Amino acid sequence: MLAAKRAACDGEVVDESTKKAKLDNAATAFQHVSSFGDFKPRRILSEDARTKFMAVEGTFGGDASDSAAAVVVVEKTPFSRENYELVFTADTKLEETFHNDVYTSYGGKLSAALNGLTATVICPATQKHVDKYLFKPQHMITETPKLYKEVTEPYITSQQLSLQWVYNILEHKKESERILFEDPDPETGFILLPDMKWDTKQPENLYVLAICHKHGIRSLRDLTADHLSLLRNINEKVKAALLLQFGVPSHRLRGYLHYQPSYYHLHVHFSVLGFDAPGTQVERAHLLSTVISNLEAFPDYYQKATLGFTVKEGDGLHAKYKEAGYFD
Repeated sequence: MLAAKRAACDGEVVDESTKKAKLDNAATAFQHVSSFGDFKPRRILSEDARTKFMAVEGTFGGDASDSAAAVVVVEKTPFSRENYELVFTADTKLEETFHNDVYTSYGGKLSAALNGLTATVICPATQKHVDKYLFKPQHMITETPKLYKEVTEPYITSQQLSLQWVYNILEHKKESERILFEDPDPETGFILLPDMKWDTKQPENLYVLAICHKHGIRSLRDLTADHLSLLRNINEKVKAALLLQFGVPSHRLRGYLHYQPSYYHLHVHFSVLGFDAPGTQVERAHLLSTVISNLEAFPDYYQKATLGFTVKEGDGLHAKYKEAGYFD
């Protein structure tokens, strides 16, 4: 989304007056939130003890008639080099939990100044937003060109997911204050934004997205040698911008594309080595340098290649592959 990625709209067929009323109610319920005092949690959708992450479904607002469905994603912020010494003061309370020889373990509580979190709120949230964060078993798909044409591509086309939020960024209608760099060229240009998981203050957690200006490139499968100038431009200018603004050299960065992507408008992820960024697993991430090399060698590589990816059990694409007998 960006970083808890902004999930695309559902494309549901809804009476416009009803839809507007729901959105107005949601806006009223969520307009001035400065705490979670008005949020009523319903259930935990997923959690990860290692990354200190939790996604929760609930509602904002008053009674059922004017409450707004929401998904809230919270994640504890990492320690900072700038204030790490504040951890080691009398304000940090410790309680011994284990001792053996020279090894002692403690539980503890940090001061409020160090106990931060980041929160991403999706409101109003649809069932697709809920499904995006709901934990489900994953299944591996080995997608041949034939399976792409017969199963994956028709599914993508049928969804008609809204990309308006992407276009709002590209047209400077939203999030213009977050832009780190822009090349406005309509064919090879892009906008560079920090992922919402990164606060732009700690280079050791650097995570940014380059969203291309050119419309109509949905994923790796649409890329050909005609797009090499776009990909090279992104690769070169993003690295130059990150060196200039954050002092991170190119050999400390990885650039990669997701397949399947979270939304079907071409974008490239860049994160610093050493940071365990989400979506860097081998079954999803394709290094930008490798993509460029493949297209230089074979102009139609991604139309002919077999690509692997995972799907969550019960989601739309999983259901289509199940209908096609893939798991039989």
